[in-house]
Amino acid sequence: MQTYDFIIVGSGSAGSVVAERLSASGRFSVLVLEAGGSDRRFYVQMPLGYGKTFFDPAVNWNYKTEPDPGLAGNVDHWPRGRLLGGSSSINAMVWIRGAREDFDAWAAAGNPGWAFDDLLPVFKALEDNQAGADQWRGVGGPLHITDCSTAVHPLTKRYLAAANQAGLPFNPDFNGAAQEGAGIYQITTKNGRRMSAARAFLRPAMKRKNLRVEINALATRILFEGKRAVGIEYLQNGETKTARAGREVILSGGSINSPQLLQLSGIGPSAILGALGIAVVHANENVGANLQDHVGINYTFRGRLPTLNQILRPWWGKLMVGMQYMLMRSGPLSLSMNNAGGFFRTDPAAARPNMQLYFQAFSTVIPKSGERPILTPDPWPGFSIGLSNCRPSSRGEIMIRSANPRDYPKIVANAFSTEADVAEMLAAVKFLRKIAAMPAMAEIIEEEVLPGPSITSDADIIQDFRKRSGTVYHPVSTCRMGPDATAAVVDPRLRVHGLAGLRVIDASIFPDNITGNTNAAAIMTAWKGAELVLEDQK
Repeated sequence: MQTYDFIIVGSGSAGSVVAERLSASGRFSVLVLEAGGSDRRFYVQMPLGYGKTFFDPAVNWNYKTEPDPGLAGNVDHWPRGRLLGGSSSINAMVWIRGAREDFDAWAAAGNPGWAFDDLLPVFKALEDNQAGADQWRGVGGPLHITDCSTAVHPLTKRYLAAANQAGLPFNPDFNGAAQEGAGIYQITTKNGRRMSAARAFLRPAMKRKNLRVEINALATRILFEGKRAVGIEYLQNGETKTARAGREVILSGGSINSPQLLQLSGIGPSAILGALGIAVVHANENVGANLQDHVGINYTFRGRLPTLNQILRPWWGKLMVGMQYMLMRSGPLSLSMNNAGGFFRTDPAAARPNMQLYFQAFSTVIPKSGERPILTPDPWPGFSIGLSNCRPSSRGEIMIRSANPRDYPKIVANAFSTEADVAEMLAAVKFLRKIAAMPAMAEIIEEEVLPGPSITSDADIIQDFRKRSGTVYHPVSTCRMGPDATAAVVDPRLRVHGLAGLRVIDASIFPDNITGNTNAAAIMTAWKGAELVLEDQK
């Protein structure tokens, strides 16, 4: 058995950052265990290629939820990255930090050091923003962020104008002074290639002699001596192996895998563990509970002007954009599907936005089996305006269904399970239609394809969004942070309550969800978490 100072489970958005930070000084030996394989794949590196990874079992866990009554009984597809870089290697790359009020609420709940003013220096330190430095943005950090304002599809200007006509002002930077408004998204790319956490943090760190990364290594159990975590058992190439941690074991598996590994190791709800024959090391009802996620829907329109459909669908268009990408690292393939978006309030009396918008200059109404058809859109000029809720009140859970670490856990999302979430989404989609009805958009719209002009009553609109909504891939809070061991999994220093030598550092520790995409906050959490680990080393 080999011994390291630190063992990190997971090389995703969080694990890659923690590995880089803990190995930087050269003082500590670090082992990273990644269940998946390499990120050196063309469709991983090409930004718009993530349509190809959406169902690919070679890089994707391809989780499924239980049938969800709130989604008309549908089983929702939950892609999660299973490779170096984790979900940052297969996501839509949108860089949104979250609102000041989100983090201030974390601190107010008894988590000192997690207020926005504490975290802004962390965000700035890790960023290298192409838009340049100011009081909000950082430059010179490991993670490059691309300013897409000159590269987006021409239709994006019409969307921004229509949003303005509907009452949403232009916002040049969602990560600046305020989030509200419509604008163009910044994305995590550099020179036309995806800037995953692996590319930004892990790969440079892998050149260090004190960092070892094992791929295709599925962590199966945390090893304990009494109440202290001392190592990890893992499967690799059909063989059971163990590694020992002299200082700490750090779980960075994300909101599904981190609670799963805790439960497999005897940390979680005692009734569930006991029923599966798992010896309880430490009972905690919160492990896997408090699941929060953002749920979204697209409204799709047939347009009177060409969209990306006319470029991405025909063979000659594919050839053209392919050549443009290969030779220049530019064009549609170098961008996210979400050119622009925004944040708005369904209730003017609310203190901050509660809904996020997305604009896509193409449409994918006609499905293609086993693939998200981004690279094969509809044969007519189409585009979509989408939205998702930011802080829904619905709560779900993620619990193991057996003691076998290869069995996927049971994901109960409980989408739209509160009346408040349903009312909020109803108001939101009405505002989406208001944007589409503004002159800048209405004059180029032939028809609303989905859900269509016949869907007008509140009952029909609700039925439609229950049928067609789904996750926007932001699950959090299944190992939530908090000072009270009876209501949380980790303390404000991310140490697992009631145990020694064990932390969770990833998006599962969020006390509550944030306003917008969660990847930036997950990376920030990892940077901050690594600082806490280093501070605690004597």
